[in-house]
Amino acid sequence: MNIDTKALAEKYGTPLYIYDFDYIENRYTTLKDAFAGKKSMINYAVKANSNLSVIAHLAKLGAGADCVSIGEVKRALDAGVSKYKIIFSGVGKRDDEIRLALEYDILLINLESEAEMKRVEMIAKELGKEARISIRVNPNIDPQTHPYISTGLHESKFGVEIDMAKRMYIYANKSEFLNPVGIHFHIGSQLINLDPIKEACGIVADLVRSLKAIKIDIKFFDVGGGIGVVYDDEVTISAEAYTQAIFETTKGLDVTLLCEPGRYMVANAGAFFTKVLYEKVNDGKRFVIVDGAMNDLIRPSLYNAYHKIEAVGVDADAEKTPADVVGPVCESGDFFGKDVPLPPLAHNDLLVIHSAGAYGFTMASNYNTRAKSAEVALQGGVDRLIRKRETYEDQVRLEVEYLN
Repeated sequence: MNIDTKALAEKYGTPLYIYDFDYIENRYTTLKDAFAGKKSMINYAVKANSNLSVIAHLAKLGAGADCVSIGEVKRALDAGVSKYKIIFSGVGKRDDEIRLALEYDILLINLESEAEMKRVEMIAKELGKEARISIRVNPNIDPQTHPYISTGLHESKFGVEIDMAKRMYIYANKSEFLNPVGIHFHIGSQLINLDPIKEACGIVADLVRSLKAIKIDIKFFDVGGGIGVVYDDEVTISAEAYTQAIFETTKGLDVTLLCEPGRYMVANAGAFFTKVLYEKVNDGKRFVIVDGAMNDLIRPSLYNAYHKIEAVGVDADAEKTPADVVGPVCESGDFFGKDVPLPPLAHNDLLVIHSAGAYGFTMASNYNTRAKSAEVALQGGVDRLIRKRETYEDQVRLEVEYLN
């Protein structure tokens, strides 16, 4: 971000999220261009960053949306995503969510179990509608990523194994109220090795060939998301290598290729800014205490995830010593980084935590009755507020009327 971040921090306050919308557009265009010549649709994974302005920006570029709750479906519709570009995924859909998804007439509902298929069929029958569905296949491939974001093995709660998927497709194809138009897999997130993606894609493509042989016409082939990004020194997969692997394994299939990038689109578009409150040393251990906390950005606490942390506008030649960057929340797990090399810091010095555009604000909470941060967009060198800083009154609004 080639901007005066200190000025923006003063203007909007801290803690603060800032997103580079030009970067997001470049990421979308790069991936879309890599699919050139093939029928394709890019469905942004809303869970990565669900700010309405972020979704709207991608919708204007032509993106669809991958949603894992009816709330995310509503966000996508409110942000201007075409209903025929919206997928509703997720392991546990309530009846009321299924009903609304059918009433909204979105592209398809992605099924995760046989029991869920029967619920969708029952609700579609009640509404007198035909439910367009896909089935999430679990290809039992090790994605070689963090276990918390690994979803392609049989030990995972996601999807169904190949034999079950076949039975479900045959059932759905015979049903008056189900229309099996798609197939889906997603083996995990932050993938930096192409081989598991290619292997999973080949397994699922073979399943599609067998389904087409028995006259089950799969129109949408959804490869999920998960392309890794650089947080530290990762060597990531290029968009061209990614799409070529998909093209090779789906050769000869007349399908529209879908993918669901989230982190890929927004992680490195975003940065989190926080001000130094104090420094302290305990028995030789240095701590930098800041005004941001785990409730704002939980990835380091939850996954022990690495985010590059730098001081803004501090003497570049100053000697750096290791410090734990910690927040005010009353938990030992409230940290952004440990043994981070930082120069001497004073009250109100600014730190930037990089690669915070994905799974940052969207996973924020009000733990310790802390207000959620403001969010700001940068586009064409112009900044604008896209979410106001939360107030105490915002937090208690749904509670105060019940005080006795």
